[in-house]
Amino acid sequence: MALTFEVLGRFNRARAARLTLPHFVCQTPLFMPVGTQGTIKGLTNSQLEEIGCQIILGNTYHLALRPTSELLDEVGGLHNFMNWKRALLTDSGGFQMVSLLHLADITEKGVTFQSPVDGKPMLLTPEESIQIQNRIGADIIMALDDVVKTTITGPRIEEAMYRTLRWIDRCIAAHKRPHDQNLFGIVQGGLDPILRDICVKGLVERNLPGYAIGGLSGGEDKNSFWRVVAQCTAALPEDKPRYVMGVGYPLDIVVCSALGADMYDCVYPTRTARFGTALVPEGVLKLKHKAMADDTRPIDPTCPCMVCKNYSRAYIHCLVTKDAMGSQLLSYHNLYYMLQLSRNLHSSIVEGRFPEFVCDFLHKMFPKGDVPEWVCDAMEVAGIDISSCCAPFPSCQEDDSKNMPEEVSLVR
Repeated sequence: MALTFEVLGRFNRARAARLTLPHFVCQTPLFMPVGTQGTIKGLTNSQLEEIGCQIILGNTYHLALRPTSELLDEVGGLHNFMNWKRALLTDSGGFQMVSLLHLADITEKGVTFQSPVDGKPMLLTPEESIQIQNRIGADIIMALDDVVKTTITGPRIEEAMYRTLRWIDRCIAAHKRPHDQNLFGIVQGGLDPILRDICVKGLVERNLPGYAIGGLSGGEDKNSFWRVVAQCTAALPEDKPRYVMGVGYPLDIVVCSALGADMYDCVYPTRTARFGTALVPEGVLKLKHKAMADDTRPIDPTCPCMVCKNYSRAYIHCLVTKDAMGSQLLSYHNLYYMLQLSRNLHSSIVEGRFPEFVCDFLHKMFPKGDVPEWVCDAMEVAGIDISSCCAPFPSCQEDDSKNMPEEVSLVR
C-alpha cells in the first residue's frame, strides 16, 4: 500500500490521524476542495498552499475528455500538468451516473456516456476507469461503483450494491500501480442497513488501502444520512482512512467526524462563493444582499484569512454583483474556513478538547439552542454531551433545512 495511516488522538468514535501519501503528509479530519479539471476555480496553487490545502480532488470523467489521460501521462501525470506538489485524489467517474444520467447507459460491462464535448459515445468500464486513473497519477484513486440516488428505492439499490462489489475485483485486477497509488473501495447500498453491511464486509475482505462511503448527499433526509455514516464508520477498519464522499456543509463534517469519518470533498464552498455567499461560524452570509452595501466590517471579524484582513463586506458586495474578483475572494475565504475547520477538528481531538470544540461550534451556529434533532441524535451516538448548547429537547428542530443555504445543491 502506498499510504500509512497513524491515529494520533481519539475521543470515543472521533479520531485525528496522520495520513502519509506519496506526495504529502496530511492531517485528518480533512476537507478536499474539488478541482474538476485540475484547477480550483479562481485560486492559484500558491494560494491553495497558503491556506493549507492538503489534497485536491480531480474528476476522472472530465479529465479523460479534456485534456485526455494520454496527454497527462505524456507529461508525467496531473501533478506535473497542474504544477501541484501536494496530494491528489481522483474519483472514478461513477458519480456521473447520477449527475449526468440522461447521458448514461449502465450495464454490467460499464457505463456508456454521451460525451458533452462532441456527442460521441464513451464507454467507461472498471478497467478503463483504473487505467485512466493510473495515467493521471493521483495519490488516491477510486474504484468505479454503480451509483444511484439514495432517494431511489426498490431492486435497483440492491443491483447497484452487488455490481459495485463485482466491479471492485475488476478494479483491483486492472490496477497496475499499487505501490504508487492507493485504490479505495466505495460502500454502496442506499439507505438499507442490510445492503450497506453486506457491501462493507465485502470490501473489507479485499483489504484495500482505504474506504469511502458513497451514495449520500443526494437528497436523503439528514436522519438517514447520519445513520448510514454511523453504521459504516463503525464497521470499517480502525487502521484505514474513511472518506465520506460529497459532504461539504460544515455542520455535516463536524457530525461525521464525531462519528469516526476522516475525509470529505464537495464543490459547495467554491460554488456557493460564486453565488455571493460566505461561510461564517454563524452559518452563511449573503454578500449580494442590500444590507451589505454599506457594511464596512470584514466577512468574519474572527477570521485571519487574507480576505477578512483586507476587504470589507461592502467592497465584496460591489464585486459579487459585477466582477469575477468577488467570487475569487469569496472562494479563498470559504476554502480557508473549511481548511481551518479541518485543522481545528484535528487539534481539538489530539488535545483532548473535542467535546468543547463541538459545543462551541454548535453554540455559534445555533445561538438560540435550536440544534437540529438529527444532530442531537448523532452526537448521542458519538458519545458527546451537547446539552449545554441545546434548548430543551422539544425545541430541537426535526428538519435543519432552514439552516442550510438554499441556492446550492450538494454535488461533487
